Amino acid sequence: MRDDFRFSFLELVKGGQVSVGAAKVTSFEVQHASGAPAFALRVEYGGKIVSYSGDTQWTDALIEVAKRADLFIAEAYFFEKQIKYHLDFLTLRSHRSELDCRKMVLTHPSEDMLQRRAEVDAECADDLTIISL
Repeated sequence: MRDDFRFSFLELVKGGQVSVGAAKVTSFEVQHASGAPAFALRVEYGGKIVSYSGDTQWTDALIEVAKRADLFIAEAYFFEKQIKYHLDFLTLRSHRSELDCRKMVLTHPSEDMLQRRAEVDAECADDLTIISL
């Protein structure tokens, strides 16, 4: 293997903030079994905030993750079925008023969610979706 590019590792810690170039990345611990702490992320860059739930069941940490975000990308694995370590659309919808974000886009759908997409009153990401902020 040739080293034609530089790379480095940054360790994230619960509630920690790291700089990646001009971006600030803040981590929030969420509920997902991964063998290491699972984090939702907020990325602040160029006056914009993009946050991402990652895989998690509902946790109030998501309220802080989404706070004042221009875009909150949220996992919605199932439409209504609640399983440990994953979000479902109905749970997200029930908490929508607490998620103080300008825009929320759903991602990581299972076949169940895809089949019920017509019932979803939220924006869903597709492969190669481009979102302008």
